[in-house]
Amino acid sequence: MTETLGKVKLSQWDALLVESLRSLGWSDEELLRRVEAGELPVDESEYHFDYAQLTHLAGEQPEVFRQAVTQGYQIKYNTIRGIRSWIFVALGKEAELELEEGKEAAEVTLTESEHERLEAVLSFGWRIAGGPSGTEGTGVYRIEPIQR
Repeated sequence: MTETLGKVKLSQWDALLVESLRSLGWSDEELLRRVEAGELPVDESEYHFDYAQLTHLAGEQPEVFRQAVTQGYQIKYNTIRGIRSWIFVALGKEAELELEEGKEAAEVTLTESEHERLEAVLSFGWRIAGGPSGTEGTGVYRIEPIQR
C-alpha cells in the first residue's frame, strides 16, 4: 500500500477541485498562485465546480492546501460515486459502477502508475483488487469497500 500516513486530508470535493485544475495543465506553482489570487476559470463540465471553495481553503489553511498540491493528499471519506468521479477527473478514465447492495464497486482499466496514484488518495475503508494483466502494464482494477 502506498504510504498515506502524514499526508494532509482533503474532502472528496476539494480533491476533485484540485484535480480538475490540474487537468488544465497547470504546474503546482501556477495552481497555488491562481487559487490564492482567485484567478480561476468558470467550469463548464457536468460537475459545475466552484473553484472559489479552494480559494477559501487556501486562505483558511494555507499550509494544508500547499502540502496537498505539492506533496499529495488523502481523501477524508470516499463514496463509490466520488471514486468514479475522481478517476474521471484525475485520470481521464471512465470507471464502471456496480451499485447492487453488498457488491458495490468501481472497475476500471489503469496503468500501474495510475493505480499507484489512485491508491495513494483513497480514504481508509477501501481496497483495490486486480493488477496488470498484459504486456503493456495495464490491468483491470476493482475498487471496493473493505467491509460490507
